[in-house]
Amino acid sequence: MLRLGLTGYPLGHSLSPQLHEAALDAMGLEGSYRLYPVPPDETGSQSLSGLCMALRRGDIHGLNVTIPHKRALLPYIDALTPTAQAVGAVNTLFLDGQRLCGDNTDAPGFLMDLAHQAGWIGGIPPEVMQPSAWVLGAGGSARAVTYSLVQAGWRVVVMARRLAQARELVEALALFVDPNCLSVQLLSRDTLSSLEAMPSLLVNTTPLGMHPQVESCPWPEGLRLPNNAFVYDLVYNPAMTVLVRKALNAGLRAHTGLGMLVEQAALSLERWTGSPVPREAMWKAVQSLLPTPVQDRHP
Repeated sequence: MLRLGLTGYPLGHSLSPQLHEAALDAMGLEGSYRLYPVPPDETGSQSLSGLCMALRRGDIHGLNVTIPHKRALLPYIDALTPTAQAVGAVNTLFLDGQRLCGDNTDAPGFLMDLAHQAGWIGGIPPEVMQPSAWVLGAGGSARAVTYSLVQAGWRVVVMARRLAQARELVEALALFVDPNCLSVQLLSRDTLSSLEAMPSLLVNTTPLGMHPQVESCPWPEGLRLPNNAFVYDLVYNPAMTVLVRKALNAGLRAHTGLGMLVEQAALSLERWTGSPVPREAMWKAVQSLLPTPVQDRHP
């Protein structure tokens, strides 16, 4: 029996158990998926260590990682996949022989869903030679999104309220991707209103707008969104975030991150089982819990 789980804090909004257990059932595999909430403090650090020991013993067969532990777990891991090493954050832990390894399925999961939702083969607009994207936020999810975009051929501007954090992200990724495709800007009304070059893509990687603070938004109030940009909000709960609503009202195409949630979960499960995962079963599970009236259903 597979024993899988998710660690992070808080986890009350998580749909991961329903996602994974629906997929396991469709695959004919016996297993369970538990939540392991670990606060980001000294006690939490000891709990992270304990979860890693449980993985090494085989008490847990696979562990997903979410905010705020995607980087905090790095000291407990023996090896990283190339993607996790480049991103500098993990969301999937697995045992390879005696080695505890970390992977990052957020990066490919994001790009796969972006390509589907926007209709862009390879995640690139066909009419643009080298498109530009604005990524809001500079945390672990921003690292995954930025890495996947630059790898696909985008120029990315990382925007954060803490400019030092954005610079740290860019400096770290510059070791693995073309540094000429990376730049930073302060995420503020004055900065955004002064920029002349508009992006083809705007991605929110911050938790602003996530349940239960559903009325918050990373985009400054009253400021117009970039013309013709595709807006992708990694927040998937609620189904209609404030940012997505603003984009749709402005006549832009916009989607939440529910598809990325499904893709990264499926890629994690494929890592743990070595078998193809039926995305349709996962979509049916989450849509029964979180209707998505503004999004097309993933195939």
